[in-house]
Amino acid sequence: MEDFIEQMRNDHREFDKGNLEGYFGNEPFDLFTKWYSDAFISQPEPNAFVLSTAGLNNFPSSRILYLKELLDKKFIFYTNYKSQKGKELHLNPKAGMLFFWPGLQRQVRIEGIVEKVSEEISNDYFKSRPRGSQIGAWASSQSEFLNDRSDLEKNVEKYAKKFPRGVPRPPHWGGYELTPLLIEFWQGRPSRLHDRIIFEWYGNEWKAYRKNP
Repeated sequence: MEDFIEQMRNDHREFDKGNLEGYFGNEPFDLFTKWYSDAFISQPEPNAFVLSTAGLNNFPSSRILYLKELLDKKFIFYTNYKSQKGKELHLNPKAGMLFFWPGLQRQVRIEGIVEKVSEEISNDYFKSRPRGSQIGAWASSQSEFLNDRSDLEKNVEKYAKKFPRGVPRPPHWGGYELTPLLIEFWQGRPSRLHDRIIFEWYGNEWKAYRKNP
């Protein structure tokens, strides 16, 4: 363990993959689209992001999800509405997203307000999921106590028999859309003097500014 800690302490890698010199666009979505396209070409699971939520106890909780769509400048993901994150978003619809693409030495941090998408959007996406994932959405009481793995497997068998052909979307499962109020682009730079450009929404327009690394 001491060797492992020493190895971490001595990790002084340099950041030299790019910069944001001179970049201040009128809004953040062109840059996000470009960065996402770069990540899609070169990074594993480029649509993976950390979603952070908080409930009434004000403790943040985070987990990895997948961005599924960017519609009308809103970031869309799907989950069980009765899960921990679903319950927390019901109590506090403010959330944070974080994309990290290490091979490009880039991060994108997003803060915003979350709402459920329409049932039509949720239905369309659910139809595109593999059958096993559709059955799983019925079988799993996400984030609830599970006495034994076999209980989950029995539920899978139960719903596989109940829906031998098409699987309808469970009413407790669907999409959320995050409307961003702040988007920060982080590009690693040498000597830890990283580029940080923030776009913040001020009612009717985006304003961009830099922050110290």
